[in-house]
Parts: sequence; structure tokens; C-alpha cells
Amino acid sequence: MNAQSLVVKGRVFSDGAPLEAASVYLNATVVGVTTNQNGAFSISTDARSTELTISYIGYKTKTIVISNGKYDLGIIELAPDDSLEEVVVSGTLKPVSKLDSPVPVEVYGKSFFRANPTASIFEALENVNGIRPQLNCNVCNTGDIHINGQEGSYTMVLIDGLPIVSGLSTVYGLSGIPQSLIERVEIVKGPASTLYGSEAIGGVINLITKLPENTPKFSIDTFFSGWGEANTDLGYKYRLSARSSGLLGINYYNYSNPIDNNGDGFTDLTLQDRLSIFNKFTFGDKLSLATRFVYEDRWGGQMNWSAKYRGGDQVYGESIYTSRIEAFGNYQFNSNLSLQFSFNDHNQNSVYGTTLFNAKQSIGFGQMIWNKTLQKNDLLIGLAYRYTYYDDDTSAVYNNNAGVTHLPGVFVQNETKIDAYNTLLLGLRYDHNSIHGNILTPRINYKINNLDKSAIFRLSAGTGYRVAQVFTEDHAALTGAREVVFVDELAPEKSWNVNLNYVKKFYLKQGAIFDIDFSLFHTVFSNKIIPDYDTNPNKIIYDNLDGSSISTGVSLNANLVNQNGVRINLGATYLDTYAEAGGIKTRPYLTERFQGVWKIEKKWYTSYLTFDLTGATTGPLKLPTLGALDPRPIFSETFNIVNIQLTKNWGGTFETFGGVKNILNFTPPANSISRAFDPFDKQVAFDGSENVLQTANNPYALTFDPSYVYASNQGIRFFVGVRWKQL
Repeated sequence: MNAQSLVVKGRVFSDGAPLEAASVYLNATVVGVTTNQNGAFSISTDARSTELTISYIGYKTKTIVISNGKYDLGIIELAPDDSLEEVVVSGTLKPVSKLDSPVPVEVYGKSFFRANPTASIFEALENVNGIRPQLNCNVCNTGDIHINGQEGSYTMVLIDGLPIVSGLSTVYGLSGIPQSLIERVEIVKGPASTLYGSEAIGGVINLITKLPENTPKFSIDTFFSGWGEANTDLGYKYRLSARSSGLLGINYYNYSNPIDNNGDGFTDLTLQDRLSIFNKFTFGDKLSLATRFVYEDRWGGQMNWSAKYRGGDQVYGESIYTSRIEAFGNYQFNSNLSLQFSFNDHNQNSVYGTTLFNAKQSIGFGQMIWNKTLQKNDLLIGLAYRYTYYDDDTSAVYNNNAGVTHLPGVFVQNETKIDAYNTLLLGLRYDHNSIHGNILTPRINYKINNLDKSAIFRLSAGTGYRVAQVFTEDHAALTGAREVVFVDELAPEKSWNVNLNYVKKFYLKQGAIFDIDFSLFHTVFSNKIIPDYDTNPNKIIYDNLDGSSISTGVSLNANLVNQNGVRINLGATYLDTYAEAGGIKTRPYLTERFQGVWKIEKKWYTSYLTFDLTGATTGPLKLPTLGALDPRPIFSETFNIVNIQLTKNWGGTFETFGGVKNILNFTPPANSISRAFDPFDKQVAFDGSENVLQTANNPYALTFDPSYVYASNQGIRFFVGVRWKQL
């Protein structure tokens, strides 16, 4: 470096948050650098007066003239390049400014999830308000994602806007999605079947993966926990041609250290060995194509279980081998016409005690979308087709359980900008299910805003529907602990929803920004399928509810960002959920009354340190007990999961992090698994009607049952990790 070179430095921000990997270069030279995690950069120049250009994909490029004597530029703000706001696609199937969208969409970026690193997106969502990852089995730790208290089967999970996660993969596919591949997560609460069809009955979670052009050339992100968990993510960006690039992502997760801290003889955490390989290509501005392969071997059960006991009745274990292939993409014919397509093939070889469950599911999806702006109207028309093949080896007679389902559909949506303050969105979808016939799903959205859009009011109403697949979605049907009974052929479930949403942003002194997002919602379900655990403790009885199920609630998000490195996110949701039939109201299982989440971040820019405090509070959940004599509480206690993390950045390309998860050391009761010492009910006496008899060995008339579960058995534990990237 020339002895008379001068160092220009600064920090690149947007909306109070630093932009990592922004490009900074001196005009008319080849000198350039990128910003580190804290948005900071420094660049040397021999010129006394020159121009500096700062750019970042998705944001407006900014040019600054550097004059003699001013080389510390301080904070440089970049504005998003679409109406100065975040761009979302989940609400309307096309890119639109978040504030312009008539559909309320919540957006969570990768920095939000890095505050509490996890091995999968399933765990990462625990700090999102109104979203709760729910464990469904104490043995194999299956789970689903609840939105506003509704079962996970009502949540549609999309990858890049395409229905990749459904059916079989709602049980095991969620844990195979690495958090490191996600650029952001968009969430729409309430029915969205008008755009996305079946399964979008309670809400949509859209996982937007990273673009190759926005990623470093090579990256590694790995961490280890005090329980022996190891998670590693590798990323590699490569060029196919001058206009085409690719992103290879490999995730490996391993946990092979059986632990039984609660002393019930069963593993507290399911052992897992999982490999996920992701590849995403972009070919110019026309074609985007991604593929993913997932293989997972997981088991949980008695501590002395091994593969030689698989399927036998000597030592209880639940062992699941999952193999999954996905391909999905988008082809843009022109500015108005595009084709979306996806395919996934899911194979599952599983054993639950002595119950064998082998299943195969293949789903193909294609959707042609035409979009045209006509004066004040933005018209969108789509043709869709979904092919589902499903087969398993269960003996239940249930039409949805085997064979092929064809689901062609057509939808139309029109957004009218009445004026600068009012927007109306109308939509209608028609589907023809080859089993259940014709289904219509309309929706309406209305938005009112002030001139600068710092205050927005949205009214949304719409319907959703879902064709249930019990054996692919409800793990309790497979444990072998209860007999599965279908009263009749199950009809599609339907929902009607009304949502009022108010967003207000306040610009405070010294650059601080405070905003609130408040919602009231009311959802009515008909034909709802509610598993009956109470009529007979040895059976799960499935039938459509002869009545209605109601979910009413209120949700509030509040966020504060200031220029001193402090960011606070708070959220709370209150729910009143019940099923009503014959004038009798009952509360569903595993539905909370209250949920609260928080995330507090503090950055020290000079020392490149970041401290994160994250947590979630969950109110009492109704739990499936085994009859009047069961001594376990019917409701869980209110519990808190709190985590802390400290991150140190070392020069922009390398960082270390570590912390403690569940610092309050909360775990469920040790007797959550009923009669864990007799998992095959060999010591249980039954009468002629298969009712359990009280005996000296069984005073509470119980059977083995692992479905009394609401939180992980993992207590307090530390974790450490490193991240490195080559820019």
C-alpha cells in the first residue's frame, strides 16, 4: 500500500440493520471490498477526491463523493429497490412491496434465525409469534407447525412458493430443511386456498431459499451442543456460464448419544443421522431450478434398543428410514407469463414397536400464471394441476389412503388500486378433486393506508379446504398403542376466516424506529376431523365433526430498532379455540391459550460483538390423558424456553458463536410416557370389551402411550459454533 494512501471507512445499513456482503468499490478503479456482518468496511485510496459506490442486490445503489478531509463516512443507508420496502410474494403470487400488499404478510430474515441457531427450520420457528412447532411423540420426536393454535396439518409449507412439504413429509420432511439455505420466511396467517389450493386452510409458511448471486463463493456453518448434537452446513457457489450460476448446499446432522435424564428408560431425544443435499441453478433471468435429496435414519425408544429388535416385542423402539427427492423451479416466458413446477418422491420405511408402516408418496405439481396490468387493475389468472400417488401397507379401509388423486384447478385474482389510499383484492379458485368433486374457494382483501404508508389497515376474508390423509399426517395413528377406527368416509374440511390487521410505524428521535402489527382473527371450521382419544383409551376414533370448530384470537407484534445496536422484537397471541357439537363445547388437545415470544439483540460495532436473548412462553395445553383414573394433569403448566447467545466477528469472513439453550432448564414431567416400563402392554389386563382393568400392578388402568407430549425433554445445554465464508 502506498505510504500516502488514505483509508475510507463506514457502515452500510438499511432500516437500522447492517447489510452484510454489500459491495463497496472506488469508481474508475478496480479496488473494492465487501462489508462484514456488522455492515462495516474500510478501503484504501491514493486519491484526495473520488467517488465511492455501494451496492447490494435488492437495494438501490448509492454513490458518495469523497472529499479531502472526510474519510469516516459513518452510517450509509441503502433503500430497498422496490418502493423502498421489502418485497413479498406469498400473499398474491407475485412480487409486491410488503406495504403495498393487500394481504398481511410477515417476513423474517436469516439474521432473525441466526440469533438462535438450530439444525432445521422446524425448530427455528419457535420464536415467531403465533407459530408453534409442536412435538407429537415422546419417542420418535415427530412434529408439525401450528399457526394460531391450529393443527400442523392445516399449515401449508412452501419452498420458493411451491407445495413441496405435504402429506408424508408433514411428519418427517420438516426436519430435513436446513436453516442455512433460507434467505427469508414469509408467513400468511389464515386460509389461502384461493391461491394455493388444498391444505392452505390455516395458513402458509413460504421458505424463500437463497439466490446464488447473493451468496459467498464458499461457506461453512457448524455448531455442536452439550448433548453431542453436531450440525454442519456447507455452501458453494459456482458458475455454469456468464449468465448462469449455481448454489450447492450440503447439510449433515448427527445425534448418536442416548440420554435418559428423566429416568423413564426411554431416550429423551431421538437419535438421528441425516444428510440433505440442495442444488439451485439460475439460467439468466428465465429459468430457476432447484433439487434436494434427503436421507434420514432416526430412532427412539428404550435405552437398550438396537436394530436387531426392530419390529419385535422384546425391546420397544420406533425406527424410521426416510428417503426423499425433490425438484422445483420456475420458467419466465416473458414479463406476463410464467410456469411453476415441482415434483417430490417420498419413501418411508418405519416401525413403531411391532407396527410396520411402509409408505410411498409422489406428488407432481404444475401451475401456469398470467399477470397483466390494466389501468388501475392488476389481473392474475392461473391454471394448476396436482397429481398425488400414495400407497402404504396399513390395513385400514380409507379412500384417501391409497391410489391416485388428480386435482386440476383454475384461479383468478384482481387487485384494484382505487386511489392512493384504497386497494381492493378479489379472488376465486375452482378445483376438481377426483375423489371429492368440485370445490370453490373465494377471498376478499381490502387495504386502507395513509399517504406515506406509515399506517395501514387491512380487512381480509376467505375460505380454505383440505383433504385429510390421517396416516400421513397424524403420528398418533401409527404408534401401535391404540387401534385406529374410522366411523365413516372422511369428507374434506373447510374453513372461513375474517382477519383485521393494523400496522403503524413511528419514526423516533435519533434514528430509532418503532412499529406495531396488530391483528384480530376469527376462523370457523366445518367437517373438522378431531381425533377422539376419550371414548376408548385403546382407540383413536376419526370422524368429521357434526358441528363447528371456532378459533378466535388477537395477536400483537412490536419492534424497536435504534442506531445504538439495539433491536427488540416482542410478540403475543391470545387464543380462544373450541369445538361445538350438540350444544357442548370442548377444547382441542395441544392448543394454547397464550403464546409470547421475544428477541433482544445488542451489537457493539467497535468490538464486533453481538448478544442475543430469545425466548418463548406457552400457556397451558390440554393433553390426551387415558381416562378418569390417569394421575397426570389434564393441562400442562405455563412454561418458558429461554436462550442466550454471544457472537464475535473476526474481520468479516470468520465468526464464532456460543450460548446456552433452555437456560431455565424446563422439561416436561418424567411420567409423560404412560407405563414406559411395559411398552407392549404385556402386564395390562383387559375385559371382554377391551377396556383396561384396574389391577395391583396397574392401579390407574393405563396402557403404554407416548402421545402425552408438549415440549422437548432436552433441558439446559450449551452450544458452540463457527462460521466462515470466502467472498
